Amino acid sequence: MQKDFHYYATYCAATLAGYAPQESADICYCDQLADLCSVTLLTKLHAPRSAATTQLAFEMANAPTDIIGLQDITRIWSSFHFLPYDLHADPGKGGRLYRSKYQLICKPNGALLKDTVELARGKGLQATGLAMHILADTWAHQYFAGTPSLVINNTNDYFYEIVDGPDGPMRRPIKFRHNPAAKDDLDQSVYTNSVYQPTENAVMNLGHGRAGHLPDYSFARYAYLPAWADYDEVVKDNPSDYWHAFCQMVYAMRCLRESEPFETHRYDWETPEAWKDEIWSILTKRQLDSCDDWEALGERMAGERLRPFDLDAHQQEYLDAPEDARDDTFLGRFILAALAQKSMVTNRIFTSGNLLAGISIDFRKHGLMGIKDFFRLARQASREMGK
Repeated sequence: MQKDFHYYATYCAATLAGYAPQESADICYCDQLADLCSVTLLTKLHAPRSAATTQLAFEMANAPTDIIGLQDITRIWSSFHFLPYDLHADPGKGGRLYRSKYQLICKPNGALLKDTVELARGKGLQATGLAMHILADTWAHQYFAGTPSLVINNTNDYFYEIVDGPDGPMRRPIKFRHNPAAKDDLDQSVYTNSVYQPTENAVMNLGHGRAGHLPDYSFARYAYLPAWADYDEVVKDNPSDYWHAFCQMVYAMRCLRESEPFETHRYDWETPEAWKDEIWSILTKRQLDSCDDWEALGERMAGERLRPFDLDAHQQEYLDAPEDARDDTFLGRFILAALAQKSMVTNRIFTSGNLLAGISIDFRKHGLMGIKDFFRLARQASREMGK
């Protein structure tokens, strides 16, 4: 997904879930921040690098693909953008490595989604926003895995966009190119994707790179042959999936706000119903960026205009805070939420018997062992127990 959904649509969903305009603004800020909180940014802030929720293009280009490098990539992308659906899934074929990668395929409504939402409970608006980013991406990024893998994430030349024709839906062949500076051509179904690399663990084979930005466009409907499915056809209907994501976000944020337990496969269809036609119009409109449409809708819903996203907005507060008070700043609370989410997902992957995200120690059970950045989580846990 892109800023239009992660920032502006999340503002709408938070408003419908009952949050005040400023609370909604804080939630959607942290939702969008998940796509920008890189090691580069954290280094600039003298913040824990382990809290990275994304990797920038130049960081990926320089990322090592040895065992340690691949584990670092997997921890980031599986924790925040390609949440695994079933860590015990059995493809019925292949060796242990293939099964491990197959088990990281992202889909909505998995057990880890419930864990993710419940982990955010009581942790503030920053944790809520981060959880909403992860929830929404389970819908947009389904069928891809947050680890470099040719055998899981590759596609082939059989790739069709489903568009409205004179006699109803029709299929139009998609043409992929590899120039990241060129805009996608919606009229001709020409899209940019990553360069084919025959190496299994090449970073070009991470996530939905081989499918380009098609999973990120709410209007897109397409048919393709995923490698993990033996190249059997899969049809992806983004407008329907994005509507499900929106209604599930409203439901999830209402659960967090009203202290109700979150359950998978549940949605708040009723609250957005009065706005459904407008939302559906935005979701199905063929455009590269729907920020303006979502922004205008959010202003009508909340009665206040959402300020443009500003990556620098909270940085000075964090830099000026004493070291022992940084965790209580806006960015400090986001960083704690990111560390907690990464720790939880990595631990779930490791305890399932899957080593692709590395070894994980549950500090709550085994004490302070491992990366020192995560000591902050122990301090936070001590505070919670003292309440």
